[in-house]
Amino acid sequence: LDEDGRVFVRLPDKELRQALTGQQYEVTRNAATERPFTGAYWDLDEPGIYVDLVTGEPLFSSTDKFYSGCGWPSFTKPLEPAAVTWRQDLSHGMNRVEIRSRESGSHLGHVFEDGPVKDGGLRYCINSAALRFIPLNQMEQEGYGAYVRLISHGAT
Repeated sequence: LDEDGRVFVRLPDKELRQALTGQQYEVTRNAATERPFTGAYWDLDEPGIYVDLVTGEPLFSSTDKFYSGCGWPSFTKPLEPAAVTWRQDLSHGMNRVEIRSRESGSHLGHVFEDGPVKDGGLRYCINSAALRFIPLNQMEQEGYGAYVRLISHGAT
C-alpha cells in the first residue's frame, strides 16, 4: 500500500512474460540494458512522472530529469528515496551501484556520482524499458493525483 491506499500488484513471472515486451522483460527481470539513445524516454521533455512498469509505483519526476548526454533517462533523485534499493554491481568488469524498484525488484539502471552538483551530484541512469511515463494531464485520472502538485510546481 502507498500513502494513498493504492496497492501495487506484482504479476507472477509467467504473466509478466506475456504482459511485457521481450526487452522490457530482459531489462526488468534479468538486468539487461537497452542500447543508448533507443529508449522511449531518454530525450522526453514533458511534465509528468515515471512509474515502475511492473507495479505502477511512482519512481521519478520530470522535475528531477536532466539531459546528461548518456542516452538514457537521467534523474537527480527518486520521488521517494525508499522507492528504490541500491546494491553493488560488479558485472561487466565494472564496480557500479545498481538501482532496483523496491516493490517489484525490477532492475531499473545504475546511479553514478557525476550528476548536477547543485542537485546533490547523483545521476540515476535508468532504462526506459523499466518505466512507464504518466503525463501531467493524465496523472489525476490514472490515480497519481497526489503527485500533481509536485510536478506542476516544478514544471518550467
